[in-house]
Amino acid sequence: MTVGEQWGKRIAYLGPEASFTYLAAKGLFENEWLIPCTTIPECIEAVAEGKVDLAVVPIENALEGSVPLTVDYLFHEATLFVTAEVLSKIQQHLMVHKNQVNNWRNINGVYSHPHALAQCHKYLFYNFSSVPLHQYSSTAAAAKLVSESPDECIAAIGNSSAAEKYGLAIVEKNIHDFHFNHTRFFVLSKQNLRLPKEEATSGPKTTFMITLPEDDVSGSLHQVLSVFAWRKLNLSKIESRPLKTGLGDYFFIIDVSADEHEPMMKGAVEELNALGCSVKSLGTYYTYNTPE
Repeated sequence: MTVGEQWGKRIAYLGPEASFTYLAAKGLFENEWLIPCTTIPECIEAVAEGKVDLAVVPIENALEGSVPLTVDYLFHEATLFVTAEVLSKIQQHLMVHKNQVNNWRNINGVYSHPHALAQCHKYLFYNFSSVPLHQYSSTAAAAKLVSESPDECIAAIGNSSAAEKYGLAIVEKNIHDFHFNHTRFFVLSKQNLRLPKEEATSGPKTTFMITLPEDDVSGSLHQVLSVFAWRKLNLSKIESRPLKTGLGDYFFIIDVSADEHEPMMKGAVEELNALGCSVKSLGTYYTYNTPE
């Protein structure tokens, strides 16, 4: 039995098939119906509108940081909960059409997702500094494009599954700039559920999105952090994002290594509300690793 068995029959993911998000979804929901979406908002809207049961979207990469589109959409556009978190090792390879294997050093374009291009910045700079880089919706979509262009000497950056799926040749392996390259993926649901902790690799984690009081009192952020500090609640992440209401206006994403139902966590939320903060909880979830 896979971790996600019977929890969601229809799982949306950022596709197409063989994308990194597909591999994360497949690792957790091996026997479920995986439905590819073209964009992250499309994935999120699919579960928000009830077209699917769950959606798997990238939230953060170890090299490039958070995925702003996912964070902002969850804050501004959708009321969803995190059912689980998936950690996947990311290995980026340079791949070309098999017709171009003997000519790959003369490629005239590299296609991939913006994060993938950024993760391979040094490699691309030192080897293809004059070659145009083209941003694509996903690494798998870029691989599909290259597979459909046999007469063009272009390359895609993606994983080995994409190369296999679309019949491409990997000409350079592991071209990402740093060895430790992992991505976090959120499994989103309309209901505040969580996958069982069996096979989870960590204890419970809760994600809050917090807006400071409108009066902008000096030390407001310090007060927010103190709410967690004196209760000895460990923050595994804190990050700010623009509120889109004016320069200097932000909301904060905070990951707390605790269950939202614990008394200390309930007290923390009550105190934040008393301080005039707006608190949006994405729920409590466990972390799972995909097979390498």
